[in-house]
Amino acid sequence: MASPTSFPARGSKKPLGKMADWFRQALAKKPAKTRVSPENPPSDISQPSSQDSPPALGPSSEVSPMPAPTHVGADSNSSSSSSGRWSKDYDVCVCHSEEDLAVAQELVSYLEGSTASLRCFLQLRDATPGGAIVSELCQALSNSHCRVLLITPGFLRDPWCRYQMLQALSEAPGAEGRTIPLMSGLSRAAYPAELRFMYFVDGRGPDGGFHQVKEAVLRYLRALG
Repeated sequence: MASPTSFPARGSKKPLGKMADWFRQALAKKPAKTRVSPENPPSDISQPSSQDSPPALGPSSEVSPMPAPTHVGADSNSSSSSSGRWSKDYDVCVCHSEEDLAVAQELVSYLEGSTASLRCFLQLRDATPGGAIVSELCQALSNSHCRVLLITPGFLRDPWCRYQMLQALSEAPGAEGRTIPLMSGLSRAAYPAELRFMYFVDGRGPDGGFHQVKEAVLRYLRALG
């Protein structure tokens, strides 16, 4: 009996060993990495919105530094204007009676014409027109380093002069050398009791005591530094 005839299969099958090797090679292969360029990011990578990221700094978007603060009115005298002699408008305020105006004017001319160029306040000359008399006096005393009291018989008779004297003392009761009494035409016994705790300048000398008044003012200004 003839042997049965064998027919080939519809599709030729690989041996099992070769099939296993093919699967191992397929799994071992890794997909090639695609290099992502910073300039051209791939479309599937989500980019942060402009609200979430700060803008890049470029030549046209550089942050300019803050300008240095400017001090208004700063100059070479700014450090000295807040203290010392220049912290007040006047060096001397001259208090006098109305009948002694001529003597007061001579004293002011002497002080202002000296090499120190002292700044003097004379009420009839420097008070603001229309200003209240009492307010002008208090402001002048407050804005002056020293106060010269021109004590004469007319000064003692005038209630307004007495008010000036008391106001000057109340402005600086403990400031030594700030109030300078200049006594003229009076004896020592007529010296006001309110001023007995301080020395006075005797105006009976040849220059009326003007030089001593100037030196007393300069001494006080030098003490200010």
